[in-house]
Amino acid sequence: MLLIAGLGNPGPKYAKNRHNIGFMAADAIARRHNFAPWQKKFSAEIAEGKLDGERVLLLKPQTFMNDSGRAVGEAMRFHKIELPDLVVIYDELDLAPNKLRVKSGGGSGGHNGIRSIDAHCGKDYRRVRVGIGHPGSKDLVYNYVLGDFAKTDQHWLDPMLDAISDASPLLAKNDDAGFMNKVAVSLGQGDQRKAEAPKAESHIRQARPAATPKVPETGPMAAMLKKLFGK
Repeated sequence: MLLIAGLGNPGPKYAKNRHNIGFMAADAIARRHNFAPWQKKFSAEIAEGKLDGERVLLLKPQTFMNDSGRAVGEAMRFHKIELPDLVVIYDELDLAPNKLRVKSGGGSGGHNGIRSIDAHCGKDYRRVRVGIGHPGSKDLVYNYVLGDFAKTDQHWLDPMLDAISDASPLLAKNDDAGFMNKVAVSLGQGDQRKAEAPKAESHIRQARPAATPKVPETGPMAAMLKKLFGK
């Protein structure tokens, strides 16, 4: 079983916050792939379904962001889910809006939900980082992430959520690169695998000019050269 946890804060007050993009992505996957209705369990809301034939549990912790690891840990222990089968979707300040990256392991990057999961479950799980952009100053971060998406964000936010839900079966196949690429293509960003492929020229060493031989000034060779060329 694959566990996909979307992070956010519970309740209508936070529903449209930038910090809740993980919840939004989990909802989009559930709708797109006809998961069972959400129910309460493991200090979370959960929905079961299948992606590419694989059994998947979607989870939205109801413990508030800073204690997300408690809900994720409960579900993992109950279903005996190992870290490689955990995928966490969350907001990333250090990525521009309309950008997405997947990585395995690493640090929390200051994200309290990830810090909590790392503490409760370990670090070697897959992280789907969805860019929300940075307000430009550390002092503005708190109000920014707990603020609602602006109306102008809808032109990229809705397509991003659709792209994540459409590509999510690739997460079930452990094809993280394919998942990222399909999202990028869906968003009109082109084939990322082709864009990131090194150019052939970069692997061709430029020919160096032949070194000029050093002519001896004394000795038999010098004498012969003088005789031939009159120097």
